[in-house]
Amino acid sequence: MENRIVDSVAAGASAMPHDLTPWGLFLQADPIVKTVMLLLVLASIWCWAIIIDKVRRLRRLKAQADAFEDSFWSGGPLDDLYEEVGKRPQDPMSAVFAAGMREWRRSAGRPGVVDSRGGLQQRIERVMAVTVGRELVQIERYMTFLASVGSTAPFIGLFGTVWGIMNSFAAIAGTKSTNLAVVAPGIAEALFATALGLVAAIPAVLAYNKISSDINKYGARLDAFSSEFGAILSRQLEEAA
Repeated sequence: MENRIVDSVAAGASAMPHDLTPWGLFLQADPIVKTVMLLLVLASIWCWAIIIDKVRRLRRLKAQADAFEDSFWSGGPLDDLYEEVGKRPQDPMSAVFAAGMREWRRSAGRPGVVDSRGGLQQRIERVMAVTVGRELVQIERYMTFLASVGSTAPFIGLFGTVWGIMNSFAAIAGTKSTNLAVVAPGIAEALFATALGLVAAIPAVLAYNKISSDINKYGARLDAFSSEFGAILSRQLEEAA
């Protein structure tokens, strides 16, 4: 009897996973749990790539906007500034300025056409508003992916958790034993899948909130510049009338 107990304990010990590192848990996992883990890891890597790209881009855009506003408000002729940045705008703010100046020149330069001040002003404002929207769409690209990962990754990890626990119950039913050596592998896989889901979701949610706030502030800055530039053109129209 004593020998049987010793043999049972030894068998249980040998059934325990020898490698409890993340890589070991992945290798020992069920194929479905492995798929869940791979999806979560790939989603996390892609999220971090998006986060780094957005942070760098927003910093660059803010610096470019500061430099452009310094040139715009320096008091120099707008025509000279347009000749400098109009053909190839380097940032959204200069693109908004170029769109407004392009419409101004196109309407004011048509010989023999008498254009109403209200109609020209509305067209300029509409063109700049369209440009602002188009530029913001480019800046917000891939933000939906961050939101999707932040909201779905915990549930994907939960699916891996449920599947791992199901494997544990299946092992219990197959061996008719509640020995820790029987249930531990499935539980370890389940907890690891849950952890990966949280690792993917938490940075995605935090980054989405922060980057969305920064994009909204930058969009408000573009709208403010568009309104100020429209007011300047409107005054020039009134002076030319």
